[in-house]
Amino acid sequence: MPTFTALTTLMGKKAAEALGEAMERLIPEPTGIGVFEVEDGSGLWEIGGYFESAPDEAALALLAVAFEAKPFVVSELPETDWVAHVRRELAPVRAGRFFVYGSHDADKVPDDVEPLLIEAAMAFGTGHHGTTLGCLRAVETLIERGVQAKSVADIGCGTAVLAMAAARVWDATILAGDIDQVAVDVAKANLRANGIDSGVECVEAAGFDHPALHEHAPYDVIFANILKGPLVALSPEIAAHLQPGGFAILSGILNEQAAEVSAVYLENGTNLISHEEIGDWSTLILQKIA
Repeated sequence: MPTFTALTTLMGKKAAEALGEAMERLIPEPTGIGVFEVEDGSGLWEIGGYFESAPDEAALALLAVAFEAKPFVVSELPETDWVAHVRRELAPVRAGRFFVYGSHDADKVPDDVEPLLIEAAMAFGTGHHGTTLGCLRAVETLIERGVQAKSVADIGCGTAVLAMAAARVWDATILAGDIDQVAVDVAKANLRANGIDSGVECVEAAGFDHPALHEHAPYDVIFANILKGPLVALSPEIAAHLQPGGFAILSGILNEQAAEVSAVYLENGTNLISHEEIGDWSTLILQKIA
């Protein structure tokens, strides 16, 4: 069965969310709605609807005018086994001592690695994106510096691949939080699949807004692989929840945004230790001034 998509963009989160809610009342009804910020710092948001039959393009045009959005682009997608497609496309990734793979590649895991299993059906945060890869390399950098973390927080954990990496190399108390309960459920499933669910506590939280994240602070290492806006907004909290001398590993930052993010964190008492660019994306390691 083919799938139809209807995509548009507009400025501002509030307007984008309102348009997404309005699309839910369309006939035929969409099977799903996605509202995402475009990751270029422009303030632009993308709204997408997914339909099992052709959407009402006249109704979409009226919605676009009403919400001052770009005209919707409607496309028909061929029937695709997306999990099989992802399995073909997502080859294993080596990042220092870490090896990120799907179960379909279990026979390819070398003996001299720390394996991290992420299933193809749960493919956001697999290590293929420059942000996740950069964070895994940053862990390697800290290990090479002799860092022995005893407390770790993964803020905006997604699949929890970074929390799992920390659990593989450090005997630490590890907290992983995400604003999305679906992501928390995925993270817990990944932890079970890797046999380390007892070593990482996953919670639903926006930033540090959960008692468990406060209880275990301050942290030796904090991961935050999100986006520039939330990273800037969270800078006082991340700095406050770090041990003196502790490290923050930040990503989800476009290369041209890195200097601004570094400057904000310097104002909050952390120094830039490392800046790695992978493609369009930057990963920063910052250390709290002791």
